[in-house]
Amino acid sequence: MFNRDRWFEIFETIKSNKLRTFLAGFTVALGILIFIVLFGLGNGLENTFNEYFTDTKFNNIYVNGGRTSKPFAGYESNRLIELDNDDLQEISNKFDFFIEGITPRITISGEVGYKLKSNNYTIRGVGPSNQQNEMNVLMFGRYINEKDVINKEKNVVIGRLVKQDLFGNGEAVGKYINGGGRSWKVVGVYQDDGGDNEERIIYTAYTTMQKILKSTDKVGSIIISYKPSIGYDGAIEFERKLKSFLKNKKKIDPSDPRGVRLRSAAKDMKENQDFSSALNYIIIFVGIGTLLAGVIGISNIMVFVIKERTKEFGIRKAVGATPSSIIWMVLQESIFITTISGYFGLFVGVVFLSSLGNTLKEDFYITDPYVDLNTALMATIMLIIFGAIAGYIPARRASKIKPIVALNDK
Repeated sequence: MFNRDRWFEIFETIKSNKLRTFLAGFTVALGILIFIVLFGLGNGLENTFNEYFTDTKFNNIYVNGGRTSKPFAGYESNRLIELDNDDLQEISNKFDFFIEGITPRITISGEVGYKLKSNNYTIRGVGPSNQQNEMNVLMFGRYINEKDVINKEKNVVIGRLVKQDLFGNGEAVGKYINGGGRSWKVVGVYQDDGGDNEERIIYTAYTTMQKILKSTDKVGSIIISYKPSIGYDGAIEFERKLKSFLKNKKKIDPSDPRGVRLRSAAKDMKENQDFSSALNYIIIFVGIGTLLAGVIGISNIMVFVIKERTKEFGIRKAVGATPSSIIWMVLQESIFITTISGYFGLFVGVVFLSSLGNTLKEDFYITDPYVDLNTALMATIMLIIFGAIAGYIPARRASKIKPIVALNDK
């Protein structure tokens, strides 16, 4: 129930003890502020990790050839290992249970133009599943399909920025671009969240690229997307079996780390997630420690306040005040100061994080730091509760003091 006289007393007490009130409020506000900022920066770092992995799917395995570092089965060391169409087919057949999609990749660069406009672009020969592997989103037309691969069609899918460079606001699908002394038909335009570089790539069928490169059957690399249902452990097992198969097929020493290289996006993701989780645990630990420091600070101040007001409480009891009324009066003051200060610290923390934006991204890899509103409110409420407890314990002790003892206190 609202008690006007009690609130009047609380405001009078606050007004007459400005320094004490400021110190109590400052302790609470600083604790919440540090907690909010730490959590926000941790979320910003997690945003950067997530952004880094938006370019490709998590369930990709990249296979590349290399040079052997050890002699094996009559072959000398430093032997160049190249991947080809036969490897692609055998992997598809042997590991069908694990594979969701597979595509080779052959990469060259060259000048490509349309009418009077031209520029140098990366050109990649790929298969149809490259769209899912690279998470390309079609804007116009279609992607490379099986018919393009089988017939070695000179069809290309261009990135959004390639279209912007060569065609501006005009239509691109159905037009012919020139490169390497050949004409290529644009059948699609895609966009990619991976950044500008990803949208300046031109894709064509890998068989078309092999035909241009003097009818070779070599591929630069093979990208495999495994079925998400096999999980991280299944992916590691698949990677182990795949590496063993390729080393056996290419006559590479099983202990040679350089003959064939496999890199898993899932492994990279898990390592970064583990790092991010560990960092978040540290932030939580420090944040909770900061809140506890705030609670201890409030408790110390309230002990001093209660001791300072011992005579006042004695007088109140002498004129008929009950122990519960004294406790509630102290609690109201403690909760009021803690609530106002806590939400002030919350507001300053949220405004501070909002003002940062992406200013820390380049130097500290922190993107758009933020704090979940529920987390912020819960932390503030917890601090208010602990602040009330911090005020209750000394207030309860003071309420039990006999009036004669309190009045004799100096």
